[in-house]
Amino acid sequence: MKSGFIGLVGRPNVGKSTLLNSIIGRKVAITSNKPQTTRNNIQGIYTDGDYQMVFVDTPGIHKPKHKLGKVLNKQAFFSINDVDIILFLVDITEKLGPGDKFIIEMFKNINKPVILILNKIDKLPKEEILIKIDEYKDLYNFDEIVPVSALKRENVNHLIDVLKKYLPDTIRYFDDNTITNVDVTFMISEYIREKVLELTNEEVPHSTTCIVENIEEDNNTIIINASIIVDRDNLKKIIIGKNGSMIKEIGIRARKDIEELLNKKVYLDLFVKVIPKWRDKDKILNEIGFKDFNNE
Repeated sequence: MKSGFIGLVGRPNVGKSTLLNSIIGRKVAITSNKPQTTRNNIQGIYTDGDYQMVFVDTPGIHKPKHKLGKVLNKQAFFSINDVDIILFLVDITEKLGPGDKFIIEMFKNINKPVILILNKIDKLPKEEILIKIDEYKDLYNFDEIVPVSALKRENVNHLIDVLKKYLPDTIRYFDDNTITNVDVTFMISEYIREKVLELTNEEVPHSTTCIVENIEEDNNTIIINASIIVDRDNLKKIIIGKNGSMIKEIGIRARKDIEELLNKKVYLDLFVKVIPKWRDKDKILNEIGFKDFNNE
């Protein structure tokens, strides 16, 4: 058995969660076109015979504008130090910017394999991909450079084969059927939050959270009660929508993913709650995993 922990790092919106889902073959991390969608360090587990890879999907590293952004960066930095291998993802359709160079500078202080992943190669001709490779390889001595399309799974199997060469451990950390370390309740809440972000675009901030309040199950169906938490009345109105149209659509889309996850018929009841920032903040932040938020 060869195994190891692999960190996915990069700027926001480069496709880290999409790549993780593509490797695992199931949705274990939500995706969105909003920056910093990933707020917890999600682990996805890929097992292939005598190989096991534990992927850690981190929040996008960025210049923080508020306390939540500082917490997200802190989580990503911890992952870089704790993993065995680093996958540095870049969006090949974007120009090399100061954010990428900032992350590359961090690699100069570590002693572990760093593999550059050029994502979204389906959007550029081969000649431009080669130019991008030359541009990045001059900045750092990457152990490997692997172009992929995470969305279309192009070259993902090759990436898996490359990673097998660098796995340092000889321990089976998880059983063969485990694909993530997060529990079902957390995944349900994330599926709902994904649909909120997907449908509201820039109207609702990514700091909105979702909490599963109750789950009842029988042989054929599951009844789920969940709350979408916002801090202002106007956001509640947006999420509910005219005559309840928005929250209905959120529920329809989220239920589809949840049924696929649980392989059962799901009845999903959604509520929207307004909790101002100055009331019950610690309780809500603890629910979403930011227990040290107030110390930032």
